[in-house]
Amino acid sequence: MKVSVYRKEHFNAAHRLYNPEWSDEKNQSVFGKCNNPSFHGHNYELVVKLVGEIDPETGYVYDMKVLSDLIKERVLKKFDHKNLNLDTDEFKKLNPTAENIAVVIWNILRKEIEEKYDLTVRLYETERNYVEYDGD
Repeated sequence: MKVSVYRKEHFNAAHRLYNPEWSDEKNQSVFGKCNNPSFHGHNYELVVKLVGEIDPETGYVYDMKVLSDLIKERVLKKFDHKNLNLDTDEFKKLNPTAENIAVVIWNILRKEIEEKYDLTVRLYETERNYVEYDGD
């Protein structure tokens, strides 16, 4: 019997969507106000979903305190209150779109969470806009 468990976290970060291979005009046309050279920020909501079997000894699919600590240590410390373009290695050469941020977070967590768990990262950039990545 597989059960899904979820941990929700929050972080704030600034970014600029920009492709250095394009002209300023094309960047502005594609990314609009998200291309602001002075950057802009979001209050991101991160939801991490794990799917697995219930451990008969603990009754847990996954210890949520362990998951919370893992997210805080590996993701929030790295991205919270940062300029993603300037302050993080992950986005020095990767456009920090919500899609790319979700994939980066998934890759960070996948290294730390056993493969027996299905992992999905859902990232809300705004209340109405979110992306989801499950490794496929």
